[in-house]
Amino acid sequence: MGDTGTTSFLDQAGTEPTLSPAKGLRRFLIKDPLESDLGRRRFRLRYGPSRTAFARAEKSYIFGFNAVMSKEVEKVEEIPAEQRPFGYEGAAAACTVLDLLTLTRGRRLHELLAGPAQHHRHAAYLGAGRGYALVRLRPMRGARQAHPLLRWLAVDGFGFQWSLTRADRMIGDRTMPDLFSRAHCAVFDQGLGRLLWYHDCASPDDVAARIGGFPPVRRGDLWSGVGFAAAYTGGAEADELWWLTEHAGADGFRAHLAQGCAFAVAARLRSGLVPDHTAEAVPILAGAEPEEAAAWTDRALIALGHEARTHEDFRTWQSQTRQSWTRT
Repeated sequence: MGDTGTTSFLDQAGTEPTLSPAKGLRRFLIKDPLESDLGRRRFRLRYGPSRTAFARAEKSYIFGFNAVMSKEVEKVEEIPAEQRPFGYEGAAAACTVLDLLTLTRGRRLHELLAGPAQHHRHAAYLGAGRGYALVRLRPMRGARQAHPLLRWLAVDGFGFQWSLTRADRMIGDRTMPDLFSRAHCAVFDQGLGRLLWYHDCASPDDVAARIGGFPPVRRGDLWSGVGFAAAYTGGAEADELWWLTEHAGADGFRAHLAQGCAFAVAARLRSGLVPDHTAEAVPILAGAEPEEAAAWTDRALIALGHEARTHEDFRTWQSQTRQSWTRT
């Protein structure tokens, strides 16, 4: 991959991993690295850490997607560790697209989850949802073998990708695709909340104003998505994160912001590396150290038991995590 005019996912000078040309059907599915430049989608970008963080995340996602199309998914491991989850998010999206187009019942995604992405399952399920959105299908089937509750993150990923390509309607007009029940739309809104963090370039004032335009019934899940993105992807300075907590508290959804942050740090810990921006964000957004916030999600999951797999169970997982924050 050559220089595309966007920020490299390599922090230091060095050679980016390159991919072989894709063949057959796959060569028509390759993504243009320029898609990582969110300014091309008319997002409100500003120069600084937010623009850099978002460009690196999307560039890593595209690399992972194209690595699957080139049959070189092992090269995702050549991405810097901090960006690797985004690479596996892209790889999972590509596996999902190929599985849907070739009717292989999730075989490629299952192999990815059981193999290279086994420590990046949160990212992989988010990516699977992005893959479903690319082919305009609901992520209600497939990807069930590895984790019965994490699979609901595919609806979150669907919400992110669907809104990414339809930002004017999803954000400006606050519409909802006629694809889900109201209950499923709540998880969709988490993905939309993550996208809002990108769309408004990690600006606490702009993000809060944007969420304030949505009906109250949707705001909690939007704040949850913002909390996830702020801790997982980063992009904001400490003073901006403090101001973000003030906005969420004023809107009545401080616990939702903390819960999204807790899920993000749990995902980062399982991937084997907690980036500096996550370690800085968690005490501010969740009021706890990273290991403690992640433990909230673990305790809530254990309390649900081994049979938990429904959408209601997933929502209970979130609500019990919020209760841990409230007690803290």
